[in-house]
Amino acid sequence: MKRKKEITVMVDGKEITPNKTTLRRSMKKHKWLYVMLIPGLLYFILFRYVPMAGLVIAFKDYSPFLGLWESPWVGFKNFTDFFMTSGDFGRLLRNTLGISLLQLALQFPAPIILALLLNELRHQWYKRTIQTFVYIPHFVSWVIVASLTYQLFNSSDGLLTQLIQMSGGSAPRILESSGTFWGLIVGQDIWKETGYGTIIYLAALSGVDQEMYEAARVDGAGRWQMMWHITLPAIKSVIIIMLILRVGSILNTGYEQIFLMRNDLNIATSEVFDTYIYTRGIVQGQYSYTTAAGMFKSIVGMIMVLGANRIAKAAGESGIY
Repeated sequence: MKRKKEITVMVDGKEITPNKTTLRRSMKKHKWLYVMLIPGLLYFILFRYVPMAGLVIAFKDYSPFLGLWESPWVGFKNFTDFFMTSGDFGRLLRNTLGISLLQLALQFPAPIILALLLNELRHQWYKRTIQTFVYIPHFVSWVIVASLTYQLFNSSDGLLTQLIQMSGGSAPRILESSGTFWGLIVGQDIWKETGYGTIIYLAALSGVDQEMYEAARVDGAGRWQMMWHITLPAIKSVIIIMLILRVGSILNTGYEQIFLMRNDLNIATSEVFDTYIYTRGIVQGQYSYTTAAGMFKSIVGMIMVLGANRIAKAAGESGIY
């Protein structure tokens, strides 16, 4: 068999083999960038990959007194209990997907629309002032958001309740109703995160070639036409990447927000995977059972990311890798 001839090139009067020395030369040239990469790598190794060894308890009847390795193996019993025996899986899946799909349909486009509107503002002082005000809710904790929601919609002395009663009407019981819980959660999410979510899209819009707008104006295009044919296509790749990441977390609805808003009266629609895992795992000590539930969430998220990325690449987009 003939040995494949290695290609060599001359660099600074020396013969080198590119495929053998490219990484070494890159690391030597950009050594400080690789040094700055070390903390991030250590974070993911120590707090993301090492804890994955604990997933083994999903296949065991874990007892803290016996330890991780001494606890007896039970195979897929925890998974069968979760999917078939408990009767909770269907309700959890319905509630989690219901909230996530509403967020995807209503909350995901909101930052894009707001970024497009802000991009149309020409007065820079006015634009920066509005950006500051819409960013502020992101830095308000969910505890404060829940407290404000309670002050507004409390059925006994909430502001909305008092206004409706003063006008002679009967105030709806929003906080205690299962039918309004999903809308309440999505509304909170839109109010809190829409402004902060515009940062990525505004950064992408800042890179749009202004000469394209000038050429469009010369051709007689209006502002809506320029937005549709220039602005949106320019940020399409960013939108696709953000959508892929959002689809990957479709079973993550946010534990803290829902935990603060749930109560015994709306439990039928407020119990999701995150709150269920906390209640059964941490409070009731069913570690193996809830680890199986959490593992299911992770696997579904990984499949959704891979699938969405493949669809994006098949449609001609770059995807996330």
